[in-house]
Amino acid sequence: MAQGCLKCLKITMCAANLLCFMCGVAVLSLGVYLMVNFRMAALTPNLASFNTSNMLLISGIIITCVSFLGFLGALKENRCLLLTFFLLLFLLMLVELTAACLLLMYEGEISNLVKEDLIKGLEKAKGKTGNTTDVISEWDLVQNQFDCCGVVNASDWGAAVPRSCCLNDCSGTPIYKPKGCLQTLKNLFEDNFLTTGISVIVFCIIEVLGMCFAMTLFCHISRSGLGYKL
Repeated sequence: MAQGCLKCLKITMCAANLLCFMCGVAVLSLGVYLMVNFRMAALTPNLASFNTSNMLLISGIIITCVSFLGFLGALKENRCLLLTFFLLLFLLMLVELTAACLLLMYEGEISNLVKEDLIKGLEKAKGKTGNTTDVISEWDLVQNQFDCCGVVNASDWGAAVPRSCCLNDCSGTPIYKPKGCLQTLKNLFEDNFLTTGISVIVFCIIEVLGMCFAMTLFCHISRSGLGYKL
């Protein structure tokens, strides 16, 4: 009976970690694709390291490495790998909870920091575009995607308002989009706040289950006297 439970636990851990590994590879590939094709350094110069592509790249690397460690530890019944897998999951859960708490505590400061960086990015973009209105840039991509213009409104662009800000074809008297990108991003974050919170909770539950499985398998292997078998 014990051997049957051990085998079932081992197969479950291997299957779950293999699935996580595949998801990690997909996230890593998406991060590489976004990094190559969509560079957002012009939007937030000082926060460029925290853009979506970099975050996806880092997340993909972490997921693939940790899941591979758990898969190999379960497959080979290696206590050292299982214990390392357990500790890494525990550290990841602490980091996630700490980041969520800091985001809630310093929401206002983070918002001001993002606003200042967006203004710097827009000033740099204005310097590059000059008086032209048909330059395709990272700002054009964001303004088209989120249906917004400038940081606060179209007046941020001065006399060089790009075509991506126009509600009409920009001929004659142009009509600009009324919403600024900062407020649009705030609304997007607030609208998805519940989804983000649920996602964090789900990730934490998965990590707790992974730790429980790893520790249970670790104890079974210890009682079986398999040691650090490879």
